[in-house]
Amino acid sequence: MTTSLDPPLALRVRTHDMPVLEVRVNFGVFAGRHATPAEIDDLAHALREEAGSFTIVAEERHEFADDVEAAVHQVVIEIAAEDAGPAPDALCERIVIAADAWATACIAARHTGLDEL
Repeated sequence: MTTSLDPPLALRVRTHDMPVLEVRVNFGVFAGRHATPAEIDDLAHALREEAGSFTIVAEERHEFADDVEAAVHQVVIEIAAEDAGPAPDALCERIVIAADAWATACIAARHTGLDEL
């Protein structure tokens, strides 16, 4: 048997710690594009006021079924149970408000028709 010190290119994940809070921002639906790295940094700065530790995933999701294909640019904010504090629902509400304000500002910076949202 040959062993390699290189990490595998693809691998199965057997377990996954689910975040206690997950906020999805349908960025691409309204912006028509992905969020830039600078915009993700801006979101992180805004979220620092609400949570000390979190994960932001900017993803391009492709979903397939029978005769349907969809591609969606999303930004996902995840907060682990140990970082959610004693009132996770209240924290989630604040995260949603901050994410909405961030997305609205990002879209407004490049679009003139933001009032259509």
